[in-house]
Amino acid sequence: MSAVVSVAEFAAGEWYPGFDAEAHRPPFAVDALRPFSAADQDHFWLLDFHWPRGLTPLGLVSGEDGYNWGAQLGAETLPLPYGRGITQRLAGTHPYAGAIPVTSPRERQAREQRARRLLPRFVASFHALWRERVDELDTAWEYLAGVALPALAPVELGAYLREARRFHRRALEIHFEMMYPLLLNHLRFGEVCRELGIGPDETARFLLGDETRIARTDRALMRLSAAARAAGLAPLFAATEPELLATALAAAGGTATGWLSRLDDFLREHGQRTEGTFDVALPSWVEDPTPVLGTVRTLLRLPAEPDFDAARAAAVQEREAALDAVRARLAPGPLEAFDAALASVRAANFAWWQDEHNPVIDLRIALPMRWAAREIAARAGAERPDDTVFLFWPELLAVADGAALRPLAGLVADRRQYFEHWHRRRPLMPKTLGSTDGALDDPILAEVFGLSDELLGAMTRTGPADPASSDFTLRGMPAARGVGRGRARVLTDADQLHRIAPGEILVCESTSPNWTPAFAKIAGCVCDGGGMLSHAAIVGREYGVPTVTACGRATALIQDGDEVVVDGAAGTVAVHRRTVPPVGGRPAPYGALRGAWL
Repeated sequence: MSAVVSVAEFAAGEWYPGFDAEAHRPPFAVDALRPFSAADQDHFWLLDFHWPRGLTPLGLVSGEDGYNWGAQLGAETLPLPYGRGITQRLAGTHPYAGAIPVTSPRERQAREQRARRLLPRFVASFHALWRERVDELDTAWEYLAGVALPALAPVELGAYLREARRFHRRALEIHFEMMYPLLLNHLRFGEVCRELGIGPDETARFLLGDETRIARTDRALMRLSAAARAAGLAPLFAATEPELLATALAAAGGTATGWLSRLDDFLREHGQRTEGTFDVALPSWVEDPTPVLGTVRTLLRLPAEPDFDAARAAAVQEREAALDAVRARLAPGPLEAFDAALASVRAANFAWWQDEHNPVIDLRIALPMRWAAREIAARAGAERPDDTVFLFWPELLAVADGAALRPLAGLVADRRQYFEHWHRRRPLMPKTLGSTDGALDDPILAEVFGLSDELLGAMTRTGPADPASSDFTLRGMPAARGVGRGRARVLTDADQLHRIAPGEILVCESTSPNWTPAFAKIAGCVCDGGGMLSHAAIVGREYGVPTVTACGRATALIQDGDEVVVDGAAGTVAVHRRTVPPVGGRPAPYGALRGAWL
């Protein structure tokens, strides 16, 4: 049965103060990013977990260069048989994603034939192609990261800003150039497995155990924590809030001085990454090491550092046991088909690439634009260093080319207030908008976001959460096996991720690559969305953390402090209410509050 969630509240024609649609004409391949309109009511839109804080005006480059250029270009180039990629609509500052369907049966068939011809060549050359693309991105990154921005003349700074945007766009072209054929290859493998009676839970375990760049960063974090423990710094970390740790360590002297030197070494190698997915508003760990220090602080509460070698060995053992079990029950003909499909998906392994690509693309590519925007703010006499992220791209270019920032100061203040209002609203934003008709027509979108009839039903269900005094059980996708028990920590973005304590259950919309360090200390993970190929599912399996995805409204129904039992094999989340629910209900809609900032 289809469901419809009205877009009317978000299609009132209001948006960021001072937005000029005529001046702001971003690139797109098939369909442009824009605010919701009434015409979007009949399409399916899913609240996008990649930007849980919402997007600042300058942050729109993420969606413009990502879905509306890179994804659409990649889908057309491959081509994807059933879709032209993803587009976005904006509800306040929050992006919703929607597939762009191919509706003509003839065109679908033609695209399918082209994709089937091209896919084997991609699989055969995947690792060589990926190395070429990494070299390309690293070369551009090393140049951009090596420029001393304060030394640039004004015209040179404007040129740097434009080059940083080109790097951003090119990186996202590469992202989807690689992602779509990898996903299509995995879907083909899934089709073979289903025909052979092999379930998705088994299929996911066949791809465990490959080392990634993200895992290497986590290992380095563990070594940093072990060094703090060995230096006798655990009491200082325990007594100091994360935001104050850098100052406290510098003042402590002694062994703290040596540990800070190790921190500097860590940041030089791993610190050029953000706490979110290509968002120009977010600082790197080098700029603000609070997430690193906060993570070390909570890791020191563990009785011992996690054993990543043991976790990886267990993942490999689980993989081989799953393969042995399947091969033992297949006849020779089906076994040959299975092994051929497995060889293809192992040669071009999306589950490995999902984490491997993130330090190269998602977690760093917005930083050069951020550096340029902050340098422009400093030269223009901005009141706050991040004022320029509240300018739209054409406005920032104009300031870079000599226009005064001061006349925009009022707009910046209004836009900042608008952003903060919508940031507060995030926990209560509808999970879907528009009609669910056709929501499952794009198998790649369904696979990554975990879409199913059950999830759509849970996401579109309205009404209050369960009574505060009652226990209840949520059902979702069994993403990573095991049973985890602990108190819930509900997060809608990564701002407080470093504060998660050992043994807590992480409850979130869905995890992104920057959330991986939390998996070293949590007892379980529960996500509103996400399929078997989502980041949370993959990392949960690799780290041995019980994980249930595609629960629908877990972040709305579970409260901080609830006692939670996550059964990653059954796909259930049992909740025992331990906290008093918040009072006040849903925040007022934008129209009721617009006088506060307009």
